[in-house]
Amino acid sequence: MGGSTEALVGDVKAALRSLPAYFRSGTLLEGMEAGDLFSLNSALGGTIEVQSVESLNRMRDVWDPEGMWQRYRFERSAQTFPDVRLVAHTEENEVDVALGIELKGWYLFSKEGEPSFRYGVTPAACADQDLLVVVPWHLKNVLAGEPVILDPYIEQARYVAEYRNWWWENVRESKDGPDQRKVRAPEAPVEPYPAPKDRIADKPVKDGGSNFGRIARIPALMDAYVQRTGQRSIAGIPARDWILFFRLHAEARDPYVVHRRLREDLAGRGLDENAATEIVEAALRIAAHIG
Repeated sequence: MGGSTEALVGDVKAALRSLPAYFRSGTLLEGMEAGDLFSLNSALGGTIEVQSVESLNRMRDVWDPEGMWQRYRFERSAQTFPDVRLVAHTEENEVDVALGIELKGWYLFSKEGEPSFRYGVTPAACADQDLLVVVPWHLKNVLAGEPVILDPYIEQARYVAEYRNWWWENVRESKDGPDQRKVRAPEAPVEPYPAPKDRIADKPVKDGGSNFGRIARIPALMDAYVQRTGQRSIAGIPARDWILFFRLHAEARDPYVVHRRLREDLAGRGLDENAATEIVEAALRIAAHIG
């Protein structure tokens, strides 16, 4: 028998906030070139999510300090929503779900500079205790080493789904009429912890740009978190400046061209010439040393 679900949610949130200190990865990458880094998210994203779940199960003392959930453990299945569930298996081969986590990995140096996943699940598929969690990660030495993770984004899954729909229908800038701004729920009834093949996605009446569900672009949801994370110092350089460096490096391999264009972009952000030059030279030096 488990304890209070409300207390469990609070303890799981505390564990998620502590995840960077407990995270362990057996993956080690060497010899990466700067221009190849943008492909890491598709190559390692699922692995990071699996290793995050394994780390959570090693943190039982954090999310179950009173030992009230001994029969439960976190299990991940990429084909379900939420894709991580805290479950106990009964003797009758039934599964009891205590809560769910929709877990998304975010490679911090991705070309978009923000999480690019789409979250289209209908609110009815979310239990009150379910969470949406985004885990940013990068290689320890920028171009090499094992993955390390940063402070995750944590929010109630149903709240995000409801806010997404409200923003799409009422706030989003669009020339479409009211009927074209609507979001349609699935035709069949939806309940929390649906089966893998259940239809659980909301669909906009019109979405020419395929932007529905890109919650990182919705004001007041993730924008402040993304901005704050982009300012984190990685090897002495803000993460967002690494993204700019790698983007330019992928477009122009000539170090002189990368140096010039990076200085121009940094200066355009208001950095003085000396500061921009220091960042550029440090990025080139680190990339040359590691690569």
